[in-house]
Amino acid sequence: MQSPFANMPPVVKNLLIINIIFFIATYALAQVIDLRLYLAAYYPLSPMFKPWQIITYMFMHGGFTHILFNMFALVSFGPMLEATLGSKRFFNYYFITGIGAYVLYMIVQAIQIHAIAGAFTIPHPELEASYFNYGSQENAQALYGFFNAPMLGASGAIFGILVGFAMLYPNLEMMIMFIPVPIKAKYVVIGYIAIELFSGIGRFSGDSVAHFAHLGGALFGFILLKIWRVQKPNNFYE
Repeated sequence: MQSPFANMPPVVKNLLIINIIFFIATYALAQVIDLRLYLAAYYPLSPMFKPWQIITYMFMHGGFTHILFNMFALVSFGPMLEATLGSKRFFNYYFITGIGAYVLYMIVQAIQIHAIAGAFTIPHPELEASYFNYGSQENAQALYGFFNAPMLGASGAIFGILVGFAMLYPNLEMMIMFIPVPIKAKYVVIGYIAIELFSGIGRFSGDSVAHFAHLGGALFGFILLKIWRVQKPNNFYE
């Protein structure tokens, strides 16, 4: 029986394997250590922040559905992008877009903190009582979340992959769940970005998705391909 990894390019294959290992380890070791406290990403001025989290957060996921959709997108769109960019450049692309996702998300978070506290941090953020000095219970809860809620998942880098795919294969038709007709890749990705932007600006109650991280991955992916001047293969027909 042929291995399911046999036809995967090396970077996509190893990213998939590493993500699965981290996901299994998170739950297997849950009674011993909460890996999310050390490997998910926190606000840079949070007492819980560690430099390596800028990379390791991409391999942490909040649940089975989270990792399922991210890995499905990775193996669906990553191989063509890796084939076009080459493995070394695709590796760089993946991690730069993931870091870009963190950067944009934390910039937005810093702006939100400043709007409440008048500064980019607060005195003694490690003390829960510190959050109750800023006007209201709502402000206290928001500040507590900014400093203590982690960012995790490969979604930022995945959005980078989606943008790269749409830029290189814009007219490739795709089937989207619940939509009975094929849609060109460029329109699918534009639609996704519009939804993320609307959701991020709207900040709807109960929404815990890091929409600006997705937008950061997409933005950095767009910029990278423009800087690298990557063109789609001449032998590809849409």
